[in-house]
Amino acid sequence: MRLINLTITNNCTEKTESSNDKIDVKYYRINRMPVTIMANAKPFIKWAGGKGQLLDTIQEFYPLELGKTITKYVEPFIGGGAVLFDILNKYGSKLDEVYISDINAELIDTYKVIKEEPDELIKELKILENQHLPIDKEGRKKIYDSNRSTYNKEKKKENRDKILIASHFIYLNKTCFNGLYRVNSRGSFNVPMGDIKNPTICDEKNIKAVSKKLQNVTIERASYRESKKYIDSNTFVYFDPPYRPLTTSSSFKSYTEVDFNDECQEDLAKYVKELTQIGAKVALSNSDPKNVNPDDDYFDNLYNFANVYRVQATRMINSKSSGRGMINEILVTNYPKPEKKKLTTSILEKFN
Repeated sequence: MRLINLTITNNCTEKTESSNDKIDVKYYRINRMPVTIMANAKPFIKWAGGKGQLLDTIQEFYPLELGKTITKYVEPFIGGGAVLFDILNKYGSKLDEVYISDINAELIDTYKVIKEEPDELIKELKILENQHLPIDKEGRKKIYDSNRSTYNKEKKKENRDKILIASHFIYLNKTCFNGLYRVNSRGSFNVPMGDIKNPTICDEKNIKAVSKKLQNVTIERASYRESKKYIDSNTFVYFDPPYRPLTTSSSFKSYTEVDFNDECQEDLAKYVKELTQIGAKVALSNSDPKNVNPDDDYFDNLYNFANVYRVQATRMINSKSSGRGMINEILVTNYPKPEKKKLTTSILEKFN
């Protein structure tokens, strides 16, 4: 019998014969085509109230139909985008449309620059990083104040340099106090420098990953109500609006020149009800007034047509560490919390 050597190369089989009388497969080799795996993206800025720390909990509330019959995702109030990037990482290939928006013009400019001109942005961030990191704290403060002034002047120009806006937006976010974004009544960013010793100002790898994830995402500077044209019964919508202050002293001024007061909170609730009526799946985060007053049913009454869940979060916006800790937030959905599927079949049962 003959000995046959098989070499498998890109699905093609080559055969060589020997003089032995035995038929056997002596060896094989598979040459695979290179596979490109898209890196996961994560928020490129630290955003006050960002959902990174609550992501595991929020994931439990994703509709079961997401990536199946739900083929659209919409997120106004985009902020740092923790939920957006989680959904793009997990379901991006299964979604037909993704839409994000915010009324913060500089935030939206930054998203668009990352999507369209990541290499130019990276160049500018490296310059800013090389200015900031090598010097002492006093020198850093001078550089920070100068860059903040440059940013505030540029953002008021009619034909502004969007690369400058985006690079300085990220630089200020990475080096300011607690990653806050706050503007005064004139729209000028006024957060002082923070104390981070070695901030990552240019995360080149993540910026490139974010850019790739955003390629099929529609990005607009718009109010949340303008999202309606993108929403139907096949849409999952997540709202993370400016939180209602728990106390007068905790009121945070402000992401834009316009405050998001109780009238705005109530209009948003009406909008959620409108989206519920057209069949969209909606989830929404906000503060829980019961942390301060157990009898305060503001959001329970406001969303009496939906489900109001309470989840634990860590308070991050406080200058004193003693004022930080675990508190409740609310998570509103217009659908019941999905039940986890129980595994009833053991591995042994599957293979027997």
